[in-house]
Amino acid sequence: MAALAPDVILSAGASAVGPLLQATRTIPIVFTIVADPVGAGFVASLARPGGNATGFTSFEYGIGGKWLGLLKQIVPNLTRVGVLRDPATPSGVALFGIIQTTGSSLGVEANSLNLGDAAEIERAVTAFTDIAGSSNSGLIVTPHASAIGHRDLIVKLAARHRLPAIYWERFFVAAGGLISYGSDHIDEFRRAAGYVDRILKGEKPGDLPVQAPTKYETVANLKTAKALGLTVPQSILATADVIE
Repeated sequence: MAALAPDVILSAGASAVGPLLQATRTIPIVFTIVADPVGAGFVASLARPGGNATGFTSFEYGIGGKWLGLLKQIVPNLTRVGVLRDPATPSGVALFGIIQTTGSSLGVEANSLNLGDAAEIERAVTAFTDIAGSSNSGLIVTPHASAIGHRDLIVKLAARHRLPAIYWERFFVAAGGLISYGSDHIDEFRRAAGYVDRILKGEKPGDLPVQAPTKYETVANLKTAKALGLTVPQSILATADVIE
């Protein structure tokens, strides 16, 4: 792609942006759905990217507290939560820290569960349930390519162990997950088109600040809630996209 010398490249996800930046440091790159572009080394700072890449982050780290807060509203007696995350990535470490901090104020203990291959995910969730039980426990699935690749397995494990779970993407809920809260990626791509336009008109990506999401969505699956014996509060349903 770099050899074709396009005027600008639009790319989604850190797993694609990283290799592109290894291939070129001159062709402008606009990215979307990247959790931590500074931590990944894609840009020098959010305000002044400085290189040939800029774009839109997929979330702000405070969202970790929002996930736990929503789960606590649905499961008022929640005292323990398993957090599926990749401890090797900056976003995995930061999100877990935010969830721990929020948990201390809500009386919920956060337990780290490693995201890996299918076997590792199944072992982690099963071991957590064996120790914590399911009556006062829940699951938070944080953004990672492994979670996307194994989303059907994760949703099935949550159902098997009767763990109320919250995700960052609606397709987990469409597959049978309980609830999700995250940025609207379609909106991110619309905004990215504006950056592509500005670069084609002569602006430099290094001068365009990396922007955080401005539009978030909640998706709730009422069939899954009923199967778990839970009631999603009206305060959540009032603004949620509901799957019956």
